[in-house]
Amino acid sequence: MNYTIGVDLGSTTTKAVVLGEDGGVMGRGITNSRSNYEVACQVAMGEALINARFSLIRGRLDAAGVPHDEATRRVRTLERWFRAQQYRSQLFVLTRELHRFASRLLTGGPGLKSSVGRITEQMTVEIPELFDEGTRRKSDFFRDLAGSRYMQLAEAESRTTGVGFDQVVSLFDKAILDVENSAEAAGQFEEHVRAALRDAGDPDGELGRAVTEIAALELSQIGSVGTGYGRQRLPFPEGQIKSEILCHGLGAHAMFPGTRTVLDIGGQDTKAIQVDEQGIVTSFQMNDRCAAGCGRYLGYIADEMNLGLHELGPLACGSKSPVRINSTCTVFAGAELRERLSLGEKREDILAGLHRAIILRAMSLIARSGGISNQFTFTGGVAKNQAAVDALRTLLTENYGDMQINISDDSIYTGALGAALFALREAHREAQHVH
Repeated sequence: MNYTIGVDLGSTTTKAVVLGEDGGVMGRGITNSRSNYEVACQVAMGEALINARFSLIRGRLDAAGVPHDEATRRVRTLERWFRAQQYRSQLFVLTRELHRFASRLLTGGPGLKSSVGRITEQMTVEIPELFDEGTRRKSDFFRDLAGSRYMQLAEAESRTTGVGFDQVVSLFDKAILDVENSAEAAGQFEEHVRAALRDAGDPDGELGRAVTEIAALELSQIGSVGTGYGRQRLPFPEGQIKSEILCHGLGAHAMFPGTRTVLDIGGQDTKAIQVDEQGIVTSFQMNDRCAAGCGRYLGYIADEMNLGLHELGPLACGSKSPVRINSTCTVFAGAELRERLSLGEKREDILAGLHRAIILRAMSLIARSGGISNQFTFTGGVAKNQAAVDALRTLLTENYGDMQINISDDSIYTGALGAALFALREAHREAQHVH
């Protein structure tokens, strides 16, 4: 089966989208961006192909006459246990790397290695519970999931045994980089899916037959295009690199064909894009010289408040009296934030003001790009932040009146989708040239 793939290497996450020859989305993948961009690219593409195979398994169940709800339940169960196997594989590599780094230290001795061993052993024991049906995980990234639990257990270990907490945490900070840059840690699809099938309890039924068929299916890449903040570092030939402006414009148009104005707020930059009825960019404005007003800025605020990035939006949505923020400059944000907290202002009111300030910056970019034409599409990681969405709706209504605002659950993949579409078009052109 032939496919094309698009990769969007952002400053915080790397995304990949796999398209079939008919242009339909087969799979999506995402991973943390890291210093080794080639590995981030490979991991995101691998995740997209894994997702594609699960979609194909679901298709085989549909073709076999399995009722829709039952097929959905079976595939979700299978994927949940697949992720548990993947986590187990990554935890194994993490444990190995933790012990390797611990052995190099001149201080800590056997007590440190014993503490690390107890922590990772407990994390291994907890895997079935972590991936059990109905369990809500705060993140799908191994670093976030493992890191959160490791820190909790490290704190308890420090209190119980007296081993240095900072030393145990330092080991994790070193070891996690090797795990993230290891293809071995993610493991192989067929190996994990076979183990997951046993856990799902249907190795010989319809699901088992579908898994066997899809695991053996050859997927052939006939085209690829890279884009994003780090696109020049992608392991693609120069001819397969496209501007993120072009990719986001085309991707937004593919998601919502009526799109004429696109706002993308990513980790490192904000883009206001105007497109025509074909998804071709007609004008744009981009803020890429300062992290203010982008996801990185929100990440900085989260660190200052000792919160998870995912907690900012819900907290801001609880505001009753948003404060006016004077500056969204990252350099001065920490000082202003601490000053406002010291004056007794509530965290939720400060956060609501920050979200509004971020959207105000984006609105000025939109105005400079040519204003807004219906329909308006909001993309990027910040589009998942409800406080940012609420601020955007309010400001759009105040400045442009009522209009349709499109936000997809898969908005973070917009650039990768556009890149995959460019790859598909080129593959079709080459095929026509051959014939």
